[in-house]
Amino acid sequence: MEPALTAIYMEPEKEYIRINRDSWNRRVAHHLRSSFYNLEAFLAGQSSLQEIELGLLPDLKDKRVLHLQCHFGQDSIALARMGATVIGVDFSEIAIEAARELAEKTQTDHQVSFLCCDLYDLPQHLITEQLESFDMVFTTYGTIGWLPDLDRWAQMIKQVLKPGGELLFVEFHPVIWMFDNALKEITYSYFKRDPIVESSEGTYADAQAPIRLDTVTWNHSLSEVLGALLSQRLQVRHFQEYDYSPYNIFEGGEAVGPNRYRVKQHADRLPLVYSLIVQKQEINSN
Repeated sequence: MEPALTAIYMEPEKEYIRINRDSWNRRVAHHLRSSFYNLEAFLAGQSSLQEIELGLLPDLKDKRVLHLQCHFGQDSIALARMGATVIGVDFSEIAIEAARELAEKTQTDHQVSFLCCDLYDLPQHLITEQLESFDMVFTTYGTIGWLPDLDRWAQMIKQVLKPGGELLFVEFHPVIWMFDNALKEITYSYFKRDPIVESSEGTYADAQAPIRLDTVTWNHSLSEVLGALLSQRLQVRHFQEYDYSPYNIFEGGEAVGPNRYRVKQHADRLPLVYSLIVQKQEINSN
């Protein structure tokens, strides 16, 4: 057994940051070249944002947005192109380096900046004036599965939002992560249990990429997500489930519309994505 896998099988919760950071560092070069991210079209002005989040975003002109788990910054830059001032955060130093280069190429570096740190340490990396200063926290598609503790996640979100500020969250539905890769057999619990320790070839953006990735993830039920946010007294403003994904990343996927994909064998019977908006309460002056 390879040393990395030996470590995560022995102490997965202690080693998850190191293992997952290495996994994401190794993906970046392949993702930058992939048709999945279509960097050429993005550089020409095409948005990387999908129909679901575009339909939920307010007018972002002069708004401050914190983008969590931003990878190499495409969505951060897309938000800046919509008028926001954006800080993108990711724990992959290689992704953050690529994000900064991409901001320069798109001439958005005056509106978007990037910070490299583990998500749970984020408040320590923000200057005091940045706490409780963001109009929106934005995080989408494949983010919370890398986090073991959603209570700390929700607490951090409350810390950075200004009163009246909102979290816009779009995520793959936890029902999907119960299945094996072929989406035929239920393999994992719907509820958070032990870490899911895996080793796989390729990456979702390029299945043929010559890399082997070790990962440690967790499945989080809807009740765990909502419970963590509600425990911080964040108010639910919107919740919706979708029977399609904007990304064709599941085995057996078929197009059912522009940028809408379902798993053929399950048709419209499975939820693939959900969206959520919660708001930090305004300060009561009474």
